[in-house]
Amino acid sequence: MEKHRRTLAIRAAGRKPRPLPERILLTDARRLADPLPFMRRLPPGSAVILRHYEWPSARRLALALEMKALCRQRGLLLLVAGDAHLALATGADGLHLPQGLLPRAAGMRRHFALVTAAAHDAGALVRAAQAGADAALVSPVFATASHPGAQGLGILRFAALADRARRLGLGVYALGGIDAAAARRLIAVPKSGIAGIGGITT
Repeated sequence: MEKHRRTLAIRAAGRKPRPLPERILLTDARRLADPLPFMRRLPPGSAVILRHYEWPSARRLALALEMKALCRQRGLLLLVAGDAHLALATGADGLHLPQGLLPRAAGMRRHFALVTAAAHDAGALVRAAQAGADAALVSPVFATASHPGAQGLGILRFAALADRARRLGLGVYALGGIDAAAARRLIAVPKSGIAGIGGITT
């Protein structure tokens, strides 16, 4: 992974280049029910994406507010996945778009400083760029506990998608089975950074 944060060159009119974090931590209601201890281990400038889709709205809001307070203390960015209303209500720094929501994402870009999108294939990268996303989380690069039995993209296919993302003006993150060892295997692939549930904090 690159030692310094890359600046994404945005080609769309009226949009300025913005710094992107090197690491993105994703929460998970089953595997990372309490993300706060892991957030404290992230270097400043990293980002956290709140998912916890299974939780009731009130409980998810309470967690989002806790996470936002810790992000302010630690110099982290908070993004909310799939819920623009919650992101706005908590003063989150950005919004993360699951791949299935990309067709309905038009207009979201103007409300947030940072927008990321999930992408599992080249078509999703195109839709992410059309939606005005800053970066795509491409997955699964390797086998992951989140999707047991699912085949990973592997290094070559991820590299091809990463190149496609850059050509579309998107930053790109490797997601899926990413830990310190996996990150070393990807060091030669140009990218904005890595994303994961737990392994990226060690």
